[in-house]
Amino acid sequence: MKILELIAQRLPEKYALHDQYLNGQIVKVLKTIGYDVAYTEARGPYLFDAQGNRYLDLLSGWGVFALGRNHPKVIEVLSDVLHGGLPHLVQMDVTVLAGLLAERLVAKLPPGLEKVFFCNSGAESVEAAMKFARYATKRSKIVYVERGYHGLTYGPLSINGMEEFRDGFGPLLPDCVRIPFDDLAALENALRGRDVAAFVVEPIIGHGVHIPHDDYLPGAQALCRKYGTLLVCDEVQTGLGRTGKFLAVEHWGVEPDMICLAKALSAGFVPVGAVACRRSVFDAVFNRMDRAVVHGSTYSKNNLAMAAGLALLEVLDEEKLVENAASLGQQIIDDLKPLVPRYEFLKDVRGKGMMIALEFGKPDSFKLKTAWRLLETANDSLFGQLITVPLFTKHRILSQIAGHHMHVVKFLPPLNIGQEDREWIVRACESTIADAHQVGGAVWDLGKQLAGAAIRMKTGG
Repeated sequence: MKILELIAQRLPEKYALHDQYLNGQIVKVLKTIGYDVAYTEARGPYLFDAQGNRYLDLLSGWGVFALGRNHPKVIEVLSDVLHGGLPHLVQMDVTVLAGLLAERLVAKLPPGLEKVFFCNSGAESVEAAMKFARYATKRSKIVYVERGYHGLTYGPLSINGMEEFRDGFGPLLPDCVRIPFDDLAALENALRGRDVAAFVVEPIIGHGVHIPHDDYLPGAQALCRKYGTLLVCDEVQTGLGRTGKFLAVEHWGVEPDMICLAKALSAGFVPVGAVACRRSVFDAVFNRMDRAVVHGSTYSKNNLAMAAGLALLEVLDEEKLVENAASLGQQIIDDLKPLVPRYEFLKDVRGKGMMIALEFGKPDSFKLKTAWRLLETANDSLFGQLITVPLFTKHRILSQIAGHHMHVVKFLPPLNIGQEDREWIVRACESTIADAHQVGGAVWDLGKQLAGAAIRMKTGG
């Protein structure tokens, strides 16, 4: 099979194939918002279509492409593994690549995290952390926060703080307790019964980019230790340099009992997840030879995944991408913040590193308020598409809203974007936000189209 020839030959059929054999609803969404582009090439932070147009990718595969796409160093490493004739997934054996990746991860993690369990995804890492916490503490309850996202398999779904993902899939796991984010009093109230195995939390809530007060995570750590609960920080999206630190918890000096990693650890090529644990937790689970395989995953520790993780860590260091995320990300935030007092719809610009949010809200002037109400009636998160769609169609920047029932546009740029990209982002955002304030202009024609589509979806039309 000549795979590249096959792709080129069948590329015009990609939407028809998905509509017939896969999730056709996604195809409808893409066509409705004008995102149905035939990409033919990807390089670094950029995507290219069949006409050679260049797009800046600020989705990064929901944070997967920290290095951008098709990084040559990673390709070289994976090619060496593919052509090396190495033993692979022997199962009744262990692999040196897994040992090396674990060693290099541990060297970068907070003190006390000395053991690593590898798996295939962020959801699997959270599943493992939940199981490990219950076994190690002999407790059953898991505490989680509103709006937190930890995956869609049954364990993570049971601690998913958004009803739109849970609806219709119950009953979910018992003994999972939801509390508000950034609320230490609520956390202590949930823990004081000394029956909670783990408190699972994203250091920064990804759906909305909600950043806690500076005392929250240190306070959560203190409360967990006081009541014998394990602190599990889900860094699937925030970890590995995304926020300008190797881990987001470093912004607050927190030392969790477990950390969940995935997404960027793949270097954008081979799915891989990990749970870094305190030795006491890990050894409580794998405490005898007959329990050596009590939890595992068939494809975890495969050579390509481990090599991708090693390449990711090497490139982060060689190209100083964590430092770039910190400095350039802050520059973008500082560039965009002055737009808040100038434009009624824009209420806040916030973020850390290359995790940036623009939050929009109800304006004050009558004309804009009336237009806002039109969209809200159709769909309570529709306004964000008046920003993301023109960013894409007019400025060739790929982005999306941060979640359901919110007016937050979220940027997750590759960590290796540069000053030209910074200027591109700021220029496009200012132009698009200004256009959104011109009621009766082209952007509001789009708004009417989207509102009509939203109403038809509600009514089944």
